Amino acid sequence: MRLLRKLGLAAAACLLLADAAASDTIVKWLHIEANPAQVKIWEEVARAYEASHPGVKVEMQFLENEAYKAKLPTILQSKDRPNIIYSWAGGVLKTQIEAGVLDDITEQVKGYSDSLTPAALAAFTANGRVYGLPTALSQVGFLCNKELMAKAKVDPAGIKSWDDLLAAVKTLKAAGVTPIVVGGADKWPLHFYWTHLAVRIGGKPAFDAALRGEDSGFAGETFQKSGELFKQLVDLQPFQNGFLGFKNPQAVGYFGDGKAAMTLAISTVYHLQRALAADKVGLSEDKICWFDFPVVAGGKGAPTDTLGGITGWLVTKGSPKEAVDFLKYFVSKDVQTRLAAGNFIIPVVQGADAGLNNAFMKLIAANLAKSNYHQNFYDQSLGPSVGRVVNDVTAEIAGGSMSPQNAAKAIEAAWKQGN
Repeated sequence: MRLLRKLGLAAAACLLLADAAASDTIVKWLHIEANPAQVKIWEEVARAYEASHPGVKVEMQFLENEAYKAKLPTILQSKDRPNIIYSWAGGVLKTQIEAGVLDDITEQVKGYSDSLTPAALAAFTANGRVYGLPTALSQVGFLCNKELMAKAKVDPAGIKSWDDLLAAVKTLKAAGVTPIVVGGADKWPLHFYWTHLAVRIGGKPAFDAALRGEDSGFAGETFQKSGELFKQLVDLQPFQNGFLGFKNPQAVGYFGDGKAAMTLAISTVYHLQRALAADKVGLSEDKICWFDFPVVAGGKGAPTDTLGGITGWLVTKGSPKEAVDFLKYFVSKDVQTRLAAGNFIIPVVQGADAGLNNAFMKLIAANLAKSNYHQNFYDQSLGPSVGRVVNDVTAEIAGGSMSPQNAAKAIEAAWKQGN
């Protein structure tokens, strides 16, 4: 009888525990971060949030970058969709807002949003309503391997113009060094060249005019010339063998392995190359250099104009209020300062930049601070349909299957069709 009583109490306890577990609010967080050192901090932040918010569980889910982009439209239609998703803002965000798959979080972030850099918050705002929170800024430029540059007697500090870059490529090839590594299979790393050339040639006025359909839009002189100059580079065969078959993580690892002198990349690759290198060590800080994308003779863009991302997080439709609460906790001064101190991000929370303690990250932060025109990636800024065409035609120029003129016309046609 005593044994039965004990068994009954044990069963009751199990039921209570099961009920408690069932009553937990689950916040599903889908990310694409491939750097385990950064993810480790994120996990620690999530566990700390759970400890201070009993009854809330934060489940982290990972998808590789390209798989995420391909699957996200379907994921957002699922009843089991994640609550927090990664975003590059821009036209893709606009499409998601129009599709009604996101929560308007304006009221929930009132007051808190004042702590964010206004330009970063604006990227996640539409018609005065807030749909997400920014988390980091980035700049696209050339990362370089000091030893390989020195082997060819190329001074990265001397690469100021597009002609300087072309000359450096020729010199590196003559020295038996692979000048540039790129993940051509993913296409978007190639679009950095065409896009940044447009930023240098036409500046913000050319992009804004193209959006309005003026000066032949994206088929106009600025964008045709961008393709022509890109083809100048392509014709020198600057990339590693088989570059159109390399995925971006593979290309980043190739750079980290010390097999190419340069890579045109997002500033976060400075650290990511270590995680993706074969030895998981990559290039140490004293072996890496950086130079901004070269200027173009006669270009109307300012040398301080930048290309890069304003990335952040969105909350999907019907998510529990705890999803926004966790985001505010995650994009806080304390967490952003910690991530900045680890040299993982250029923060968006005011005052968190005090955590930056690395010369490279401070350089990127200073570049962004003096930039009066920070252009978001075209493949994000122009929306998913047009962005896909931008990436496709850039890869076709690189592969020699499309002329710069036809590439520009294809982008304009896609823009007209979608607008």
